[in-house]
Amino acid sequence: MMMQFRLIAVFTACLVGSFVFAQNVPELSGPSPDPMESIPAEPLEQFVTDDVRQMRAYPEQPPVIPHSIEGYQLSVNANRCMSCHRREHTQGSGAPMISITHYMTREGQMLADVSPRRYFCTQCHVSQADTAPLIDNTFTDMSEMGATGAGGN
Repeated sequence: MMMQFRLIAVFTACLVGSFVFAQNVPELSGPSPDPMESIPAEPLEQFVTDDVRQMRAYPEQPPVIPHSIEGYQLSVNANRCMSCHRREHTQGSGAPMISITHYMTREGQMLADVSPRRYFCTQCHVSQADTAPLIDNTFTDMSEMGATGAGGN
């Protein structure tokens, strides 16, 4: 008798729980009550392509990419960024050379080529998009907080 009561209680809890969760399903189907209604898509962000280097917010910050990388192949076999930014190609391309830290192992040993752990550029570097921030930014640079450089006076 006790076992039947427990089974009925579990069944009732599952039934009530599934009814409660089923009430939220329409919220997941989109902004319109009619799921077949066509709605305009949000515009895609516009990437900054002016080739102007941006100031970094803090020391050692990876610089943003000041040009479009749409269509660039970044895979184990190919890295289009290296066709301009590798040390051997910077004179002809006018692009800045990648940092010497990209030629080091974790232990600080220098390599003849780019370290495999630094090969996938977009792991740290991002294209700068001209969009509204997702959340408010309250970052204040140290120079705006009244800090002065050493030997400035």
